[in-house]
Amino acid sequence: MVDGWFTGDGDDFRLLGTRCSACAAVFFPREDVHCRNPGCPGGDLEDVPLSRRGRVWSYTDSRYRPPSPYVTDPELPWEPYALIAVELQSERMVVLGQAAPGVTVADLTVGMEVEVVPGVLHEDTETIWTTWHWRPTGVAT
Repeated sequence: MVDGWFTGDGDDFRLLGTRCSACAAVFFPREDVHCRNPGCPGGDLEDVPLSRRGRVWSYTDSRYRPPSPYVTDPELPWEPYALIAVELQSERMVVLGQAAPGVTVADLTVGMEVEVVPGVLHEDTETIWTTWHWRPTGVAT
């Protein structure tokens, strides 16, 4: 989990971005130092929850085990997962994330509506690392 990138549980789960008070540009991952807009004179950055829903902009699947520092147990067989780029209309940005468990590229189409849900990136006997997943709307996990 990256501190400050998301908050809440269940239906209250949201990604967190930052908005520049001078130009209203929204950033994710969050920005804590300065506005990334090169045409902006700079303003205060405030935390903003991002839209819970967006539309699939693009998608692909991960068929190979990524190299370190990706955390994975080399003793277990690799399980492919779908990656989804989601356009958040009101923020005018695209956010990349894994599909929720059980969602494959066969379940996805460009333009379909998806929602952000909490997910598990990795867990061991002592720690659960949380992240976000994208799930087609109307699908229970």
